[in-house]
Amino acid sequence: MSLWMALSAAVVAAAVAARVLWPLRAGGQHRPFVIAMLALGLAGGALYLLVGTPDAAERTAASDEPATLEDGVQALQQALAKDPQRADGWALLGRSQLALGKLAEATAAFDRAVQLAPDDPGVLVEAAQARAQAAPGKQFDDQALQWLRHANALAPESERAGWLIGIALRQRGQDAEAAAAWEALLPRLEPGAARALREQIAIARGNAGLPPMTDTSAPAAAGNHALTVQVRFAPGTTLDPTLANATVFVIARAPDGPPMPIAVQKHPASQVPLRVTLGDGDSPMPTSTLSQVQEVEVIARLSRSGQANRQPDDLETTPVRVRLPHAGPVPLVFDRP
Repeated sequence: MSLWMALSAAVVAAAVAARVLWPLRAGGQHRPFVIAMLALGLAGGALYLLVGTPDAAERTAASDEPATLEDGVQALQQALAKDPQRADGWALLGRSQLALGKLAEATAAFDRAVQLAPDDPGVLVEAAQARAQAAPGKQFDDQALQWLRHANALAPESERAGWLIGIALRQRGQDAEAAAAWEALLPRLEPGAARALREQIAIARGNAGLPPMTDTSAPAAAGNHALTVQVRFAPGTTLDPTLANATVFVIARAPDGPPMPIAVQKHPASQVPLRVTLGDGDSPMPTSTLSQVQEVEVIARLSRSGQANRQPDDLETTPVRVRLPHAGPVPLVFDRP
Protein backbone atom coordinates (compact mmCIF):
# COMPACT_ATOMS: atom_id res chain seq x y z
CA MET A 1 0.00 0.00 0.00
CA SER A 2 1.53 3.35 -1.09
CA LEU A 3 1.23 6.70 0.58
CA TRP A 4 -1.03 7.93 -2.17
CA MET A 5 -3.32 4.92 -1.78
CA ALA A 6 -3.58 5.79 1.88
CA LEU A 7 -4.29 9.40 1.03
CA SER A 8 -6.93 8.35 -1.51
CA ALA A 9 -8.71 6.41 1.20
CA ALA A 10 -8.46 9.44 3.45
CA VAL A 11 -10.01 11.62 0.75
CA VAL A 12 -12.97 9.25 0.49
CA ALA A 13 -13.42 9.47 4.24
CA ALA A 14 -13.12 13.24 4.01
CA ALA A 15 -15.87 13.36 1.41
CA VAL A 16 -18.21 11.65 3.86
CA ALA A 17 -17.07 13.86 6.72
CA ALA A 18 -17.66 16.96 4.61
CA ARG A 19 -21.37 16.63 5.28
CA VAL A 20 -20.63 17.07 8.96
CA LEU A 21 -18.06 19.82 8.51
CA TRP A 22 -19.98 21.77 5.86
CA PRO A 23 -21.71 24.08 8.41
CA LEU A 24 -18.28 25.61 9.05
CA ARG A 25 -18.11 26.70 5.42
CA ALA A 26 -21.78 27.57 5.08
CA GLY A 27 -21.46 29.75 8.15
CA GLY A 28 -18.70 31.77 6.52
CA GLN A 29 -15.87 30.01 8.39
CA HIS A 30 -14.03 28.99 5.22
CA ARG A 31 -10.53 28.57 6.68
CA PRO A 32 -11.60 26.27 9.55
CA PHE A 33 -13.48 24.13 7.00
CA VAL A 34 -10.44 23.84 4.73
CA ILE A 35 -8.10 23.08 7.61
CA ALA A 36 -10.45 20.45 9.00
CA MET A 37 -10.74 18.70 5.64
CA LEU A 38 -6.99 18.83 5.04
CA ALA A 39 -6.37 17.49 8.53
CA LEU A 40 -8.38 14.39 7.70
CA GLY A 41 -6.24 13.63 4.66
CA LEU A 42 -3.03 14.49 6.46
CA ALA A 43 -3.98 12.25 9.35
CA GLY A 44 -4.23 9.23 7.08
CA GLY A 45 -1.05 10.04 5.17
CA ALA A 46 1.04 10.80 8.22
CA LEU A 47 -0.21 7.73 10.04
CA TYR A 48 0.78 5.50 7.14
CA LEU A 49 4.23 7.07 7.00
CA LEU A 50 4.60 6.48 10.71
CA VAL A 51 3.48 2.88 10.94
CA GLY A 52 4.12 1.58 7.44
CA THR A 53 1.40 -1.08 7.16
CA PRO A 54 -2.40 -1.16 7.31
CA ASP A 55 -2.33 -3.64 10.22
CA ALA A 56 -0.11 -1.35 12.23
CA ALA A 57 -2.35 1.56 11.35
CA GLU A 58 -5.32 -0.28 12.80
CA ARG A 59 -3.40 -1.01 15.98
CA THR A 60 -2.39 2.61 16.53
CA ALA A 61 -5.26 4.58 15.02
CA ALA A 62 -7.20 4.90 18.24
CA SER A 63 -4.39 6.61 20.11
CA ASP A 64 -2.18 8.19 17.43
CA GLU A 65 -4.51 9.70 14.84
CA PRO A 66 -3.89 13.47 14.66
CA ALA A 67 -6.85 15.55 15.80
CA THR A 68 -5.88 18.83 14.11
CA LEU A 69 -3.82 19.93 11.17
CA GLU A 70 -1.07 21.08 13.54
CA ASP A 71 -1.03 17.62 15.13
CA GLY A 72 -0.91 16.08 11.68
CA VAL A 73 2.05 18.24 10.69
CA GLN A 74 3.89 17.21 13.84
CA ALA A 75 3.19 13.53 13.13
CA LEU A 76 4.34 13.92 9.54
CA GLN A 77 7.53 15.63 10.66
CA GLN A 78 8.21 12.71 13.00
CA ALA A 79 7.62 10.27 10.15
CA LEU A 80 9.98 12.16 7.86
CA ALA A 81 12.64 12.19 10.56
CA LYS A 82 12.53 8.38 10.44
CA ASP A 83 12.25 8.17 6.63
CA PRO A 84 13.64 11.43 5.20
CA GLN A 85 13.93 10.16 1.61
CA ARG A 86 10.19 10.41 0.90
CA ALA A 87 9.71 13.18 -1.66
CA ASP A 88 5.94 12.69 -1.50
CA GLY A 89 6.04 13.15 2.27
CA TRP A 90 7.99 16.41 2.00
CA ALA A 91 5.56 17.69 -0.64
CA LEU A 92 2.64 16.80 1.63
CA LEU A 93 4.34 18.64 4.47
CA GLY A 94 4.80 21.67 2.21
CA ARG A 95 1.11 21.75 1.32
CA SER A 96 0.15 21.42 4.97
CA GLN A 97 2.45 24.25 6.04
CA LEU A 98 0.93 26.42 3.31
CA ALA A 99 -2.53 25.68 4.70
CA LEU A 100 -1.29 26.87 8.10
CA GLY A 101 0.18 30.03 6.57
CA LYS A 102 3.74 29.00 7.45
CA LEU A 103 5.31 30.09 4.19
CA ALA A 104 8.98 29.74 5.14
CA GLU A 105 8.42 26.22 6.47
CA ALA A 106 6.44 25.31 3.36
CA THR A 107 9.23 26.57 1.11
CA ALA A 108 11.82 24.55 3.03
CA ALA A 109 9.71 21.40 2.75
CA PHE A 110 9.22 21.83 -0.99
CA ASP A 111 12.94 22.54 -1.44
CA ARG A 112 13.64 19.16 0.13
CA ALA A 113 11.03 17.52 -2.09
CA VAL A 114 12.72 18.96 -5.19
CA GLN A 115 16.11 17.68 -4.02
CA LEU A 116 14.64 14.18 -3.79
CA ALA A 117 12.49 14.36 -6.94
CA PRO A 118 14.20 16.87 -9.28
CA ASP A 119 12.35 15.53 -12.33
CA ASP A 120 8.83 15.44 -10.93
CA PRO A 121 6.88 18.19 -12.77
CA GLY A 122 4.17 18.42 -10.12
CA VAL A 123 6.66 18.86 -7.29
CA LEU A 124 8.63 21.44 -9.29
CA VAL A 125 5.54 23.55 -9.98
CA GLU A 126 4.32 23.41 -6.37
CA ALA A 127 7.78 24.27 -5.09
CA ALA A 128 8.05 27.27 -7.41
CA GLN A 129 4.63 28.54 -6.41
CA ALA A 130 5.36 28.15 -2.69
CA ARG A 131 8.66 29.98 -3.14
CA ALA A 132 6.83 32.88 -4.80
CA GLN A 133 4.19 32.99 -2.07
CA ALA A 134 6.91 33.38 0.53
CA ALA A 135 8.84 36.04 -1.41
CA PRO A 136 8.34 39.80 -1.01
CA GLY A 137 5.79 40.97 -3.54
CA LYS A 138 4.96 37.33 -4.40
CA GLN A 139 7.76 37.39 -6.98
CA PHE A 140 9.01 34.30 -8.81
CA ASP A 141 12.79 34.46 -8.40
CA ASP A 142 15.31 32.89 -10.79
CA GLN A 143 15.24 29.56 -8.96
CA ALA A 144 11.45 29.38 -9.14
CA LEU A 145 11.46 30.25 -12.84
CA GLN A 146 14.12 27.61 -13.48
CA TRP A 147 11.94 24.99 -11.77
CA LEU A 148 8.93 26.05 -13.84
CA ARG A 149 10.86 25.85 -17.10
CA HIS A 150 12.18 22.41 -16.16
CA ALA A 151 8.66 21.25 -15.29
CA ASN A 152 7.40 22.58 -18.61
CA ALA A 153 10.16 20.76 -20.48
CA LEU A 154 9.31 17.52 -18.68
CA ALA A 155 5.56 17.92 -19.15
CA PRO A 156 4.83 20.34 -22.03
CA GLU A 157 1.11 19.70 -21.58
CA SER A 158 1.20 21.21 -18.07
CA GLU A 159 -1.13 24.20 -18.19
CA ARG A 160 -0.22 25.28 -14.67
CA ALA A 161 3.50 25.46 -15.45
CA GLY A 162 2.88 27.47 -18.62
CA TRP A 163 0.56 29.88 -16.82
CA LEU A 164 3.04 30.50 -14.00
CA ILE A 165 5.93 30.97 -16.46
CA GLY A 166 3.90 33.74 -18.07
CA ILE A 167 3.34 35.39 -14.68
CA ALA A 168 7.04 35.17 -13.84
CA LEU A 169 7.96 36.75 -17.18
CA ARG A 170 5.44 39.56 -16.74
CA GLN A 171 6.87 40.27 -13.29
CA ARG A 172 10.23 40.78 -15.04
CA GLY A 173 8.73 43.14 -17.61
CA GLN A 174 9.13 40.56 -20.37
CA ASP A 175 5.59 41.05 -21.66
CA ALA A 176 6.18 39.78 -25.19
CA GLU A 177 7.66 36.54 -23.88
CA ALA A 178 4.80 36.20 -21.38
CA ALA A 179 2.22 36.65 -24.13
CA ALA A 180 3.96 33.99 -26.23
CA ALA A 181 3.99 31.56 -23.30
CA TRP A 182 0.28 32.07 -22.70
CA GLU A 183 -0.67 31.92 -26.38
CA ALA A 184 0.86 28.45 -26.52
CA LEU A 185 -1.66 27.34 -23.88
CA LEU A 186 -4.79 28.52 -25.68
CA PRO A 187 -5.44 25.45 -27.87
CA ARG A 188 -5.46 23.21 -24.78
CA LEU A 189 -7.80 25.27 -22.59
CA GLU A 190 -11.51 25.02 -22.02
CA PRO A 191 -13.45 27.90 -23.65
CA GLY A 192 -14.01 29.80 -20.41
CA ALA A 193 -10.38 29.56 -19.36
CA ALA A 194 -9.26 30.53 -22.86
CA ARG A 195 -11.40 33.66 -22.78
CA ALA A 196 -9.91 34.73 -19.45
CA LEU A 197 -6.38 34.05 -20.68
CA ARG A 198 -6.94 36.04 -23.88
CA GLU A 199 -7.65 39.08 -21.70
CA GLN A 200 -4.26 38.70 -20.00
CA ILE A 201 -2.56 38.14 -23.35
CA ALA A 202 -4.11 41.34 -24.69
CA ILE A 203 -2.73 43.29 -21.73
CA ALA A 204 0.72 41.75 -22.10
CA ARG A 205 0.82 42.40 -25.84
CA GLY A 206 -0.29 45.98 -25.28
CA ASN A 207 2.45 46.56 -22.70
CA ALA A 208 4.99 45.10 -25.13
CA GLY A 209 3.84 47.38 -27.94
CA LEU A 210 2.57 44.42 -29.96
CA PRO A 211 -0.61 44.47 -32.06
CA PRO A 212 -3.65 42.52 -30.89
CA MET A 213 -3.72 38.82 -31.63
CA THR A 214 -4.48 38.08 -35.27
CA ASP A 215 -6.75 35.36 -36.55
CA THR A 216 -3.78 33.03 -36.96
CA SER A 217 -2.63 33.54 -33.37
CA ALA A 218 -6.12 33.33 -31.88
CA PRO A 219 -7.57 29.98 -30.91
CA ALA A 220 -9.46 28.33 -33.72
CA ALA A 221 -13.19 28.94 -33.56
CA ALA A 222 -15.48 25.98 -33.89
CA GLY A 223 -17.20 25.20 -37.17
CA ASN A 224 -17.72 27.32 -40.26
CA HIS A 225 -19.75 29.88 -38.33
CA ALA A 226 -16.70 31.55 -36.81
CA LEU A 227 -17.16 35.29 -37.12
CA THR A 228 -14.33 37.80 -37.49
CA VAL A 229 -15.09 41.31 -36.23
CA GLN A 230 -13.07 44.51 -36.73
CA VAL A 231 -13.72 47.24 -34.13
CA ARG A 232 -12.42 50.78 -34.61
CA PHE A 233 -13.16 54.43 -33.95
CA ALA A 234 -14.51 56.66 -36.70
CA PRO A 235 -11.84 58.62 -38.63
CA GLY A 236 -10.71 61.70 -36.77
CA THR A 237 -11.73 60.40 -33.35
CA THR A 238 -9.57 58.92 -30.61
CA LEU A 239 -10.24 57.30 -27.28
CA ASP A 240 -11.24 59.78 -24.58
CA PRO A 241 -8.53 59.67 -21.86
CA THR A 242 -11.26 59.19 -19.26
CA LEU A 243 -12.09 55.88 -20.97
CA ALA A 244 -8.54 54.52 -20.83
CA ASN A 245 -9.59 51.89 -18.29
CA ALA A 246 -12.89 51.08 -19.96
CA THR A 247 -13.81 47.70 -21.43
CA VAL A 248 -14.98 46.83 -24.94
CA PHE A 249 -17.47 43.98 -25.30
CA VAL A 250 -17.80 42.45 -28.78
CA ILE A 251 -21.19 40.76 -28.90
CA ALA A 252 -23.10 38.53 -31.29
CA ARG A 253 -26.75 38.07 -30.33
CA ALA A 254 -30.00 36.87 -31.83
CA PRO A 255 -31.65 39.52 -34.05
CA ASP A 256 -34.80 40.87 -32.42
CA GLY A 257 -34.25 38.36 -29.65
CA PRO A 258 -33.22 38.42 -25.98
CA PRO A 259 -30.18 40.48 -24.98
CA MET A 260 -28.26 37.39 -23.82
CA PRO A 261 -25.21 37.06 -26.13
CA ILE A 262 -24.73 34.03 -28.32
CA ALA A 263 -21.01 34.85 -28.31
CA VAL A 264 -19.06 37.56 -26.51
CA GLN A 265 -15.49 38.65 -25.85
CA LYS A 266 -14.19 41.51 -23.73
CA HIS A 267 -10.99 43.47 -24.24
CA PRO A 268 -9.38 46.63 -22.84
CA ALA A 269 -10.60 49.74 -24.66
CA SER A 270 -6.98 50.74 -25.13
CA GLN A 271 -6.66 47.85 -27.61
CA VAL A 272 -9.02 49.48 -30.15
CA PRO A 273 -8.67 49.18 -33.16
CA LEU A 274 -9.31 45.56 -32.41
CA ARG A 275 -9.77 42.44 -34.54
CA VAL A 276 -11.31 39.37 -32.89
CA THR A 277 -12.79 36.05 -33.94
CA LEU A 278 -15.97 34.90 -32.23
CA GLY A 279 -16.70 31.18 -32.12
CA ASP A 280 -18.58 28.54 -30.17
CA GLY A 281 -15.99 28.79 -27.40
CA ASP A 282 -17.14 32.36 -26.72
CA SER A 283 -20.70 31.38 -25.92
CA PRO A 284 -21.82 31.92 -22.30
CA MET A 285 -24.47 29.23 -22.88
CA PRO A 286 -23.36 25.90 -24.39
CA THR A 287 -26.94 25.31 -25.56
CA SER A 288 -26.85 28.41 -27.78
CA THR A 289 -23.76 28.78 -29.97
CA LEU A 290 -22.86 30.38 -33.28
CA SER A 291 -22.79 27.02 -35.03
CA GLN A 292 -26.45 26.52 -34.08
CA VAL A 293 -27.83 29.74 -35.62
CA GLN A 294 -28.14 31.12 -39.14
CA GLU A 295 -28.17 34.85 -38.40
CA VAL A 296 -26.81 37.17 -35.71
CA GLU A 297 -26.67 40.84 -34.85
CA VAL A 298 -23.18 42.06 -34.01
CA ILE A 299 -22.34 45.10 -31.87
CA ALA A 300 -19.48 46.47 -29.81
CA ARG A 301 -20.11 48.15 -26.47
CA LEU A 302 -17.71 50.50 -24.67
CA SER A 303 -18.36 50.10 -20.95
CA ARG A 304 -16.99 52.54 -18.39
CA SER A 305 -17.96 50.24 -15.52
CA GLY A 306 -16.66 47.04 -17.09
CA GLN A 307 -20.08 45.45 -16.51
CA ALA A 308 -21.50 43.21 -19.23
CA ASN A 309 -25.03 44.54 -18.73
CA ARG A 310 -25.68 47.76 -20.59
CA GLN A 311 -25.37 50.93 -18.50
CA PRO A 312 -26.79 54.40 -19.36
CA ASP A 313 -23.35 55.88 -20.11
CA ASP A 314 -22.14 53.00 -22.31
CA LEU A 315 -21.31 53.64 -25.97
CA GLU A 316 -22.41 51.21 -28.67
CA THR A 317 -21.70 50.79 -32.35
CA THR A 318 -24.53 50.55 -34.84
CA PRO A 319 -25.66 46.90 -34.89
CA VAL A 320 -24.77 44.91 -38.00
CA ARG A 321 -26.91 41.92 -38.98
CA VAL A 322 -25.09 39.09 -40.78
CA ARG A 323 -25.96 35.67 -42.13
CA LEU A 324 -23.81 32.74 -41.10
CA PRO A 325 -21.42 31.53 -42.29
CA HIS A 326 -19.98 34.95 -43.10
CA ALA A 327 -16.84 35.65 -45.12
CA GLY A 328 -14.57 38.53 -44.17
CA PRO A 329 -14.57 40.77 -41.10
CA VAL A 330 -17.67 42.54 -39.82
CA PRO A 331 -16.84 46.26 -39.41
CA LEU A 332 -18.03 47.93 -36.20
CA VAL A 333 -17.37 51.64 -35.75
CA PHE A 334 -17.69 53.85 -32.67
CA ASP A 335 -18.89 57.19 -34.05
CA ARG A 336 -17.61 59.05 -30.99
CA PRO A 337 -14.93 58.17 -28.43
